[in-house]
Amino acid sequence: MDIFNILFISCKLLFFFSAFSYALDSINSSQSLSDGSTLVSKDERFELGFFSPVNSSNRYLGIWYKNIPVKTVVWVANRLNPINDSSGSLLINGTGNLVLMSQNKSVVWSVNLTKEVESSAVAQLLDSGNLVLRDEQDGNPETYLWQSFDYPSDTLLPGMKLGWDFKSGLERRLISWKSPDDPSPGDFTWEIEVQDNPEAVMWKGSQKFFRSGLWNGLRFSGAPELRPNPVFVFNFVSNEEELYYTYNVTDKSVISRIVMNQTEYVRQRFTWIEATQSWMLYATVPRDRCDNYGLCGAYGVCVISESPICQCLDGFKLKSEENTDWSQGCVRNKALNYSRIDGFIKYDGLKLPDATHSWVNKSMNLKECREKCLGSSTCMAYTNSDVRGVGSGCAMWFGDLIDMRQFPAGGQDLYVRMTASELGMKDDNKKKIVVITVIAVIAGVLVLAVSYYIHKRRRKSVEKAEHSRGTDRENEDQNQDMELPLFELDTIVKATNNFSANKKLGEGGFGPVYKGTLVDGKEIAIKRLSKFSGQGLNEFKNEVRLIAKLQHRNLVKLLGCCIQGEEKMLIYEFMPNKSLDYFIFDEKRSKLLDWSKRFNIICGIARGILYLHQDSRLRIIHRDLKASNVLLDHEMNPKISDFGLARTFGGDETEGNTKRVVGTYGYMAPEYAADGLFSVKSDVFSFGILMLEIVSGQKNRGLYHPQHSLNLIGHAWKLWKEGKPLELIDSFLGETSNLSEVIRCLHISLLCVQQFPEDRPSMPSVVLMLGSESSLPQPKQPGFLLDRKAFELDSSSSKPESSSTNDITISLLEAR
Repeated sequence: MDIFNILFISCKLLFFFSAFSYALDSINSSQSLSDGSTLVSKDERFELGFFSPVNSSNRYLGIWYKNIPVKTVVWVANRLNPINDSSGSLLINGTGNLVLMSQNKSVVWSVNLTKEVESSAVAQLLDSGNLVLRDEQDGNPETYLWQSFDYPSDTLLPGMKLGWDFKSGLERRLISWKSPDDPSPGDFTWEIEVQDNPEAVMWKGSQKFFRSGLWNGLRFSGAPELRPNPVFVFNFVSNEEELYYTYNVTDKSVISRIVMNQTEYVRQRFTWIEATQSWMLYATVPRDRCDNYGLCGAYGVCVISESPICQCLDGFKLKSEENTDWSQGCVRNKALNYSRIDGFIKYDGLKLPDATHSWVNKSMNLKECREKCLGSSTCMAYTNSDVRGVGSGCAMWFGDLIDMRQFPAGGQDLYVRMTASELGMKDDNKKKIVVITVIAVIAGVLVLAVSYYIHKRRRKSVEKAEHSRGTDRENEDQNQDMELPLFELDTIVKATNNFSANKKLGEGGFGPVYKGTLVDGKEIAIKRLSKFSGQGLNEFKNEVRLIAKLQHRNLVKLLGCCIQGEEKMLIYEFMPNKSLDYFIFDEKRSKLLDWSKRFNIICGIARGILYLHQDSRLRIIHRDLKASNVLLDHEMNPKISDFGLARTFGGDETEGNTKRVVGTYGYMAPEYAADGLFSVKSDVFSFGILMLEIVSGQKNRGLYHPQHSLNLIGHAWKLWKEGKPLELIDSFLGETSNLSEVIRCLHISLLCVQQFPEDRPSMPSVVLMLGSESSLPQPKQPGFLLDRKAFELDSSSSKPESSSTNDITISLLEAR
């Protein structure tokens, strides 16, 4: 072979490898991409090629993540026109159009350029996941003839725009797949509404399904979780040329996507976790029932923590005569006069109403906005259109106010128009409240004075009584000290049919509990202290003194007590649905608690503990929070019970210690079980265990797993680190739960059970986290992570006592 042939062959090989390298991420007018070949972006993040969905033989041209083992498609070209064999080919035709052909040479899909480009067109897959068509002769590589980012499928990637290009008339919107094996357009659409006050709206068919609320300069008013954070950057642009929403990641190594699903939870934000090789759900909307469009009708506000969740604005009443029908919304108590003597009531923390019939002026201030609204005969409400800094701009609403919800944190102020007479009534009511309060205080002082006088007289009379009545005198002193209505023993005996066995509800370490019915038909629960009770007289008196002063809807109500002779009993309101453990740990009964009920129970318990820790007259640490001490009323609302082991603190005290460790195995915090140190954070630990049990349906100390011997905490922590948190939830909840809400609860529970008290959140923080979608810190290693071992104490150590004979109490635990 002569030198010419060698050089010729070398040149051909060089051209081949050069062309192959060039074709890795792009094709030109002389090349094509056939089924079986792919384009890969330069950083190898995205790949373009042909694929078939699960359970389908149809072939589609799409883009997916290159290095993620879970094949995740982010864009599909021929959604409406699949190819039924492997003959598909992508090429650039003679006019510069990017076209997809099938075996019979028919055009399956095309970009349809408005101008022709001869042989200089190149199609390239960029590192952003954007497939672009550009003219090589154009000096600007960022000028595109066409790009896939302008025609999204069901996925919004960082850098993509959701919205409008007014110059070209182009609308970019997301449309769900019809099903996991059919990428053709489904029922759900997410788009930006073009109106004076633009907002993002999701549609289910032709019906509004969810609204984001207005963009207020920082975030959508219905998305308080869109706040500045180190991971995501959000932006909303509205001008004469463009209207769009977009987001980006601050760290390019973070893989993130927003997906429209063909489910009731239609928009989901995922982040890829490299360590676990799985997608982590970051947020979902709708979050809950309050996100369903127009759920509470006109002038109704949805408050997820209330029952019912729909509430009328002040000065309004339910329009329907049916107290359960909110579809017609609320109407005013008094009709508007539409005059300048009208006023406004301010509401804070709201998702602002539907902006279809609204108006905005970015140059007006809030005072000018108020005057403008008063001068209109149809203006119903106003607020700032931009909340950055001191607030600026004016947004006004005309017609009924629809689709509002209350947020525990976040949201926005709204000023709602009211008649002067209605506002006057509110002022009169305030004055009446002040007068009534003053009268009540004076009356209270007089009652206390009289009570003190009577008490002194009675005390002197008791001291003069015969010594033989010592026992009765002691009981009488105790009764006076209880500050509660006293029930006669005969009344309790009749109510329980002489403590009949068929009236017995259960038994704990303190003794049996009976159901009773008073003469007037009222049902009660009687807690009868056993002579051999682990709860002694001091615990009994402690419970009476504490609970008598507590008033909260999530605490069981103590009606009175009975102390007569050796009998010591507490009389409570009757809870028809027994205790939480009766449901969640039973395979059949657990199905009566769907996720919405379980989440309501979690939030109710949290509010009850918050009251004990912060809002009651004394700071109270329960020390025995567990599923059996959470009772359920007829509507399945939770009420915390059993305050026999509770401790109070005054002033700024937040913790204490004891040599007498009491509580229940599986719920006690490590520092309390090992060293007798208890604080509000030890209750937080117990609450974290409760959350894990409610979500999983498993007992912390009763979990059995065939592959390991971890307890529930250890099992949850293992799944969390592996990126498989959904494997922990009760199997029954799979179809009924808001998955992002479930994962958030798991996340919060792991924060609550962290090894060290200072790492655990306070109950105010827990309540806030439950009621919002703000980002959460990553949990650290929990306490009692592995199998727990009990150690015997020295003979000189105090023997721990149990609050219940049905649970094991420990003296010392090893946390490894």
